[in-house]
Amino acid sequence: NVEDVMGYEFMQDFKVHVKMRSNGSDGDSDEPKSKEGENGDTYVYEKLPYFCLPGSIAQSSIADSCKACFDYTNALADVVVGYMGAPIDKNFSMNTSYQTLAIRNDRGMKMVHAALERETPRISLHGEAQGSGSYEAFVMSTVENDAIVMSMAGQTPPEEGMPKWIGNIVAAIVTRLSPKGMNFARYSIDYHLLR
Repeated sequence: NVEDVMGYEFMQDFKVHVKMRSNGSDGDSDEPKSKEGENGDTYVYEKLPYFCLPGSIAQSSIADSCKACFDYTNALADVVVGYMGAPIDKNFSMNTSYQTLAIRNDRGMKMVHAALERETPRISLHGEAQGSGSYEAFVMSTVENDAIVMSMAGQTPPEEGMPKWIGNIVAAIVTRLSPKGMNFARYSIDYHLLR
């Protein structure tokens, strides 16, 4: 149910990770079942293979402001936190994944050090984020098959995505072959700029 969706994010495993109020649902069978929210709400997390989504979903689920944004990297921020560039592991999930901390300047470094001094940190500073794999071909392939681009070019995006079991297989293959870490971040940034 759309009203139960609390947040979603396209992640490096080529799945859309969706956080929902549970309302008695258990979400995906391989996902953490529930977490207590601040208001006592129970949440479930579901991973939907990107390739299973209907082509028309992009128009309705991406805010117009996001379609027009040219500051996808938050270039003016002192500190940026996000999943792009972070390593993934087999238990990769929206609610437990590693995050990359991009510290852009001295003021950002002071903020991070202040946070480390005040709290038992969940922050671990391990040097620069790494990346591997070529991303250029993935960028062009994604742009060529993007529903928004297809609509702008006068083409009709597919109404239905792949069956979920096929989408899971394709997502696993693409994840294995796709760029990792910082090169995934470069892929995502270039794709959004070109779109």
